[in-house]
Order: sequence, then C-alpha cells, then structure tokens
Amino acid sequence: MSNLLKVAAILGGGAILASVVASEPSNTKPVTSSCHPNYSGCLKQNAGDYDCAGGSGNGPNYTGPIRVLGSDPFGLDRDNDGWGCE
Repeated sequence: MSNLLKVAAILGGGAILASVVASEPSNTKPVTSSCHPNYSGCLKQNAGDYDCAGGSGNGPNYTGPIRVLGSDPFGLDRDNDGWGCE
C-alpha cells in the first residue's frame, strides 16, 4: 500500500507501531442535492410551494407525511411537532 506509512518507535524496551494513512486528492466533484435541507424527504428546492396531499392547499407540489428539520418554510407542520402532513 503506497499510502500507508508505518512508524515504529522503541520506548523503554517496548515497541509501539502506529499506522497513518495519507489521503489522496479527489478528482470527483462534491455531490450537491436539489432537495430542500429542512425536510427529511426530497422536497425539491426552487420548485415553488408544497402542500399536503389530500389537503386544501393549491400546490403546485404535494407531499405526504414528512419529517421537518428546523424551520418549516412551506407550513406543513401545523402543530409544530416536527412532522408535516401527518
């Protein structure tokens, strides 16, 4: 393994062996999500308003039960218990 560097040190008659792995630079681009970060499911960012499926909202997007993480910009968690459209 070319990235594994083994160093042995002798201390007081005992041997200590430590392994250090060097990381190589990655040529891959970071993955970005198009999902809204405030919801556990994938509510697409910049897709307009979301309402609860089967509710009285006018969309244009609808979702079923979903976990709300932080603020609730779509107003899906009416009782503020962390779950929207329940």
